[in-house]
Formats: sequence, C-alpha cells, structure tokens
Amino acid sequence: MVRKEREIKTIYALVLAVFTVFLAVPIIRLLMESFLGEAGAGIGNYVEVLTERGFMTALGNSVTVSVCSALLATVLAFFLAYSIQYTNLNRKFKSVIRTLAVLPMLLPTITYGFAIIYSFGKQGLLTKLFGRQLFDIYGFNGLLFGYVIYTLPISFMLILNTMGFIDKKFMVVSRVMGDSAARTFWQTIIRPLLGTLAASFVQCFFLCFTDYGIPASVGGEYEVIATVLYNEMLGSIPNFNRGAVVAMMMLIPSVLSIALLKYLERYNVRYSKISQIELKKNPVRDGVCAAGSSLIIISVLAIFAVIFVVPLVQEWPYQVSFTLEHVQAVLNDSSLFGVYKNSIFVAVCTALAGLLITYGAALATARSGLNGKLKGVIDAIALVTNTIPGMVIGIAFMFIFSGTPLQNTFPLIILCNVVHFFSTPYLMMRNSLSKLNSSWETTASLMGDTWIKTIVRIVTPNMTSTILEVFSYYFVNAMVTVSAVIFIAGARTMVITTKIKELQYYTKFNEVFVLSLFILGTNLLVKGILGYMIKRKEKKEK
Repeated sequence: MVRKEREIKTIYALVLAVFTVFLAVPIIRLLMESFLGEAGAGIGNYVEVLTERGFMTALGNSVTVSVCSALLATVLAFFLAYSIQYTNLNRKFKSVIRTLAVLPMLLPTITYGFAIIYSFGKQGLLTKLFGRQLFDIYGFNGLLFGYVIYTLPISFMLILNTMGFIDKKFMVVSRVMGDSAARTFWQTIIRPLLGTLAASFVQCFFLCFTDYGIPASVGGEYEVIATVLYNEMLGSIPNFNRGAVVAMMMLIPSVLSIALLKYLERYNVRYSKISQIELKKNPVRDGVCAAGSSLIIISVLAIFAVIFVVPLVQEWPYQVSFTLEHVQAVLNDSSLFGVYKNSIFVAVCTALAGLLITYGAALATARSGLNGKLKGVIDAIALVTNTIPGMVIGIAFMFIFSGTPLQNTFPLIILCNVVHFFSTPYLMMRNSLSKLNSSWETTASLMGDTWIKTIVRIVTPNMTSTILEVFSYYFVNAMVTVSAVIFIAGARTMVITTKIKELQYYTKFNEVFVLSLFILGTNLLVKGILGYMIKRKEKKEK
C-alpha cells in the first residue's frame, strides 16, 4: 500500500504541475497585464474599458442573445430527450434522433455562420427553395440561430442522461393518487430535472457568451464581447492591456457559473432504484413528439446541407453543375492540405496527452487513499476548466509563452487543448473508475503484483470503453476548436479552424466548405471506428 501511495502521489504531483504551469500561471499573468499601463500599475485600463460606450453595449448584446439562445436550446433539448425517454416511438427512430441531435458537434462553430449565410442569405439554398429570404441573417437573428445549433447537442446530452435516471414508477403512483396529467408531468418529470435544466441553461449561456466562431461570420454590426476581445488583441491596432481587461471581464460569468453549478447540485434527485415500467399508450403524445422531433432535427440539418452542395458545384448560385474541382484544388494546394494534416496531428496528440493526464488525475481521486482536500483540488480544476473561456486561455498563453521556445508550436496548442477540454473526460474517467471493485489493488498487492502492473493488467482492460470515449471526445474537440488556438497558432502550426478564419477574410468560401467537409468526414470516421470498438467491447463483457 505504501508503494501504491508513493506512485499515486507522483502522478498527482505531475497533474498538478501541468495545471499550475499551463492554467494558473497564465491566468495570473493575464490578471497582472490587465492592471499594467503606460503610467504603471493601476485600474486605469478597467476605467477606460468600462466607461467606453461600445464595450457596455457589446456586453449587453452578449447577455441578451446568450440568455435567449440558452433558454431556447434547453427547451428544444428537453423536447428531444422527452421524445426518447417518455414515448413509445419506434426504437430505430429514437436512435436516429439520438445520433443526429449531436451531429453539429462534429463541425467548428465558425462553419455554422457560413452555413447560415449560404442557407438563409439573399442567394442562399433555403432562400431559393422558399422563394424569399426568411429573415435577416446578420446580427441578433443569425447569432440566435447559430448559438442554438451550437448548444443544442450539449444540452440534449445533459438532459437525456439525467432523464434516464428518473424512476418512472412515480408517474403511475401520481396518477393513482388522482393527480391531473399536468401535475404528474410537473412532479415526476420537471421537478427531478430542475437542477439539470438549470445547469443546462447555465452551460448554454456560458458557451454562447464566450463563443467567437459564430459572431465572426454572422455577427454583423451586432457587436458582442468575444469580437471586442478579438479586435483588441488581433485587430488593426492591438492593445494587449485593454485586451487583458476584456478577457478578465469574460471570466466573471465563469465565477458565477461555478457558484451556480455548485448550488444547483443540491437539486439533483437520486433514486435508490430505477424501475422499468411500460409506458402508457398515447398516440397523440407520440404523434406530436415524432413530428416535433423530426422538425427540430430537419431544421438543424437543413442548414448544413449547403456544406455538401456549395463546394460540389461550379459556382453557387449561378452555375450549379456538379464538379469536384474545388475539392481537388484543396487537395493539390499544399498549404491548404497541410493545415488538414496539422489538424489531424494536433487532434491525435491532444487525445493521447489528454488521455494520460485525465487517467492519472482520475486514478488519484477515485483509486487512492489521498486526503479528501487533495482530491478536491483536482475536482476544483475540473470545475474551473469547464467554465473558463477558450479565448481567455488562448490569450493567457499568448502572454506567458511569447518569446519562449514554446511560442507558436504544436506542443503549446496540444497542451492548450488538453487543459481547455479537461473537465468532461476527467469526470467520465473518475465516474468509471469509482464503479470498479475497490479491492483489486489490495488483492493484487497481496499476490505480489506491483501497483503499475495492477493498473495495466486489471484496471485498464476494464476501462477500455471509457478510454475510447475520452480519446474520441478530445479528438473531436481538438478538430473543431477555434477560440483558443486562434491566438497561439503560427504560420507553420496553423490548423483548419484558424485557416478558415483566414479564408473568410479573402472570401474563399468554397475552400472553407471543403475544409469543413474534411473536418466532418474525419470526425465521423473516428467516432464510427471508436463507437464500433466500444460496442464490441461491451458485447464481449455481456
């Protein structure tokens, strides 16, 4: 046991060192930069930024559109989850909803905006089909549309997961007690979900508030805080100290989110046993849910149809004959195909490095006798990384690593991704490890095995499914992220999402959509292969 604790403590120290160097130190440096000015240290930068009329307008715009988007995404996600968990719809139909609802996650948010432009713009695909432009795509409308598409998959997965753990027998009890249908719905479905619904709203709000990809393409004159930050740091006249102030202001929702999420945990309802009951037949309910779910999914996917159309025609919308010229042009362009290879390299390395760090962190909290306060530090790191904006991490990295050997390198981008996306993989790992038999290490130690051998031979084979899921999560997110890497990628280390931003400037939208297709195809392939491997493993275990 002494040996085990020594090895666990080493792993714990290494994990802590990574987050100290690549999270705590950069954020502290960012805070210091926000107080520095030409006249020395002080609050002058804060006064200057906060009293500037444009900043408060952008802040108000961000809050307004984020609240509306989060509310709408949570309502739609609840409807989809309800259709799966509380109806008698065909099992295959439910499986299709489950798969298609999360599909937008496989594309970068900066692509969403271009898809909206080419779908609902004056010459857009859907505008042509409907015969008129349905709404003005720039500003609030475009942002709302893009943000809902962006946050719907996250909200859906969160609500669907919690809904699966609600005991449905209480619906029967409620009806037997004479409750009305509305009261039964409120007491047995909504109330147990209140904590999760609120958490979904908070998460969606935060994602909208801090996203840069969608405003970069359809923000128009409706300025939000993410575009203010980008312009301060990488605009025509950069002001790094003012940019640091804006970045610190973006951390305010992070602090509020952490406090709210901790508070909302008390509203989580836990059942000692989940009863399997046959749902009451209700053709009206099933019909409404089937139609509504289909409409939501078709509406989301219809926007992305343009990605498959525009790059495969001569010149949209004037020459619509089929061609592979644009795809071949990208494949033949060494600079464009080079960024695709860079993205694959970064995604694979991020997945591997992230896997090691999250596994080590989860072993320290779920499979050790470490002090509860020490374990709490890693849990706190997970909570912080879950709510800290990618743009803030990217800018903090830019400040701390400029002029060092790590500047504009792949290792820096990889470590940035590992830190940025740490929370969800860590929680997946920790939850899976905590469910395994706690006596395995002790038994193996008595048999003469070392702790490392026990982890490699016994624990890891039983974690295969989770390991593959974590690898998939890191890979996909590394392929689609733009907010952090846009500040730390150089000319040689440019990835697809940063290249798309550059192509937008030169209005090369055919190349944008071809690269987006590359991202989607790669993510689908990786998800498909890993999903197949996970299913095979689970079948063997059964």
